[in-house]
Amino acid sequence: MPGAVAVLDLGKTNVKLELFSADGALLWERSAPNRVLPGPPYPHDDVEAIWAFLIEALRDASAAHRIGAIVPTTHGAAGALVDDVGLALPVLDYEFADVEEVEPLYASLRPPYSETFSPRLPVGLNLGRQIAWQKQRFPEAFARAKRFLTYPQYWSWRLAGVAASEVTMLGAHSELWAPMQQRPSSLAAKLDLPRLMAPFRRAWDRLGPVKPEVAALTGLDPGTGVLCGVHDSNASLLPHLASRKPPFTIVSTGTWVILMAVGLGVGGLNEADDMLANVDVEGRPTAGGRFMGGREYSEIVGAAKGDTDAAALTRVIASGAMALPCFAPQGGPFASRKGEIRGEVAPADRPALATLYVALMTDLMLTRLGADSGDLIVEGSFAANSAYCELLATLRPAQRVLAGGDAAGTARGAALLAQWPVRHMKTAQQRLIAPSSFEGLVAYRAAWLDAIG
Repeated sequence: MPGAVAVLDLGKTNVKLELFSADGALLWERSAPNRVLPGPPYPHDDVEAIWAFLIEALRDASAAHRIGAIVPTTHGAAGALVDDVGLALPVLDYEFADVEEVEPLYASLRPPYSETFSPRLPVGLNLGRQIAWQKQRFPEAFARAKRFLTYPQYWSWRLAGVAASEVTMLGAHSELWAPMQQRPSSLAAKLDLPRLMAPFRRAWDRLGPVKPEVAALTGLDPGTGVLCGVHDSNASLLPHLASRKPPFTIVSTGTWVILMAVGLGVGGLNEADDMLANVDVEGRPTAGGRFMGGREYSEIVGAAKGDTDAAALTRVIASGAMALPCFAPQGGPFASRKGEIRGEVAPADRPALATLYVALMTDLMLTRLGADSGDLIVEGSFAANSAYCELLATLRPAQRVLAGGDAAGTARGAALLAQWPVRHMKTAQQRLIAPSSFEGLVAYRAAWLDAIG
């Protein structure tokens, strides 16, 4: 597709529009906070504010660059029930705890883990629970809905007027997809979703040109294509699928630390450890695990300031002080436990304690996944934390640890859909991380594992 690729990158905290050239260079970007409105009828995404941001950003971007295609990518656990006019119900915020009141009913509907490889998650992190709650609480609006669209496909529908279903979103801990059978799960039928699901399209499919009114508002060429769109974690995986041979594991870091072990298989996944099968753009299940590492890091650090260095890590290890899971109850293998800090830690060493905790949790999750071979590629915010990367390399000496510095990795991956399937892509520049000699680290890890049971 000639022209730049515009990526609508809609995260939980921020919404961005980023433009990329055919060779992956970032040409233009703009961001804004992604607000959650408190309701009524419940906390929900401010889709009209997002739409206003998108239209204005597309107008300014298209004045500077010719845009050939638009690709939406969003966080998971979000979807929209729409009628002929627009939303039948607001897009629910997945952190809204009241959806758990549907659990007695939902427990009788949810498929076995062996069908979906989607663990039971709290609040609205299972998209199926959101839909069950909306159907129970708002039966008239649910009956009025004409389509159920996962979040990237809601935005492609608004841009192009074409409804589509897509596997990376349905396969993202929703309990609505059976990855081994490559079809909607039994839960989807129990929730009457086959009536609402649009035809399945691939993430890279061109659904159509932008609607005439969108072209008029933005100055886009009326022929600008709108692609179906993709789940954000799977977008970040795309450059690696195009440039690496399995096995390898992506450690995607931010609010969540998400592990994606390509080439491992899903037979060893364990629901109790918050392991799941993501589904890539080709429909293949990918073994994964997750914990809320970024949020836990912030909770442990508290008001402390400063970076982590080798001296601070050495002091914490020598002191025997430990951060024990878990400091964010939304996910991970220890979500039911309350985090605690044992021992005394100087405020200045809190970042070191937090870094050590996230590294040990990452190492534990990799071990439990069985991701013991192939490269480990750290992406996102913790890729810039040299101490975290060095700890990981030291804890796992049999694997190479690489750190990527691409802050736009998710959006850049999504932009690849405009030329997918890409093969033999040049690997993005990454730092090879050398292990360090953290005295006492192996014994500290053994004591930490013993403490968490």
